[in-house]
Amino acid sequence: MKKLGLISFMAVAACSGGETENESAAASSAAADIKAYVLDCGRIEMNDLSFFALEDEYAGRTNSASDMCVLVRHPDGDLMWDAGLPMALNEMEDGLTNGPFHLSVPTTISEQFDAIGVSVDDIDYFSVSHSHFDHIGNGNMFAGATFLVDSDERAHMFREEARADAQSFANYNELENAETVEFDGDHDVFGDGSVVILAMPGHTPGHTSLLVNLANEGPVMFTGDLYHLNESRERRLMPKFNVDVEQTYASMDRFEQLAEEKNARVVVQHSLSDFEALPKVPEYLD
Repeated sequence: MKKLGLISFMAVAACSGGETENESAAASSAAADIKAYVLDCGRIEMNDLSFFALEDEYAGRTNSASDMCVLVRHPDGDLMWDAGLPMALNEMEDGLTNGPFHLSVPTTISEQFDAIGVSVDDIDYFSVSHSHFDHIGNGNMFAGATFLVDSDERAHMFREEARADAQSFANYNELENAETVEFDGDHDVFGDGSVVILAMPGHTPGHTSLLVNLANEGPVMFTGDLYHLNESRERRLMPKFNVDVEQTYASMDRFEQLAEEKNARVVVQHSLSDFEALPKVPEYLD
């Protein structure tokens, strides 16, 4: 499917040891000053949901999905997690239909940053759950930040096949020369356990999820595309276009174990009901 500046939607995990008492105390201390803003980064009408299950579980169904991004403000810097659909879609009154998807951007990242009182120049770190078009559509906007990326995902996003889709690649190509920190396994963004990028491969080679420990809300885990629907989580369903089925199942197991251990709030990033239950910019989780 050809798209206006988009990557095709079709286009385990490293285990971490338990927290020490010192690590837990450091995370709790940092959490007191952390804010997590959930941004509206687009809407996706899934007009053929069958792509999102290996068998026929979703045959004949449709779904309205959100596209969330997260801005984490920490005393030691700001992290932008995911970059949504390209903001150019905001200029299309009726959105854009491509194959089984209808895409729209009701409000832009820039408009939401203005409401928060943040500029792109304030962003110290940028990371993506993975490099599909709806998560990296404004990647170049953050090329001035330090790019935090799983080494397998970086190789995937800059492979020759990705470069060949010139319009899509142009949405994030400047990240190739950005200041970059590559990692394998989990990555503790600020070194205090408060914000951790979790290795959850399978959807793509270096797919990740995000854990944010907050003082009032407690631990919050953002799924990336480990799950696309709440029902997918309940039924352990995955898209036909996942790169590795067994890795995905292993990542699901690890994610659920961590969520249970931490008694975390789980946010499915494409769940419209999850998005609607969250505070809206300029409000935040803390």
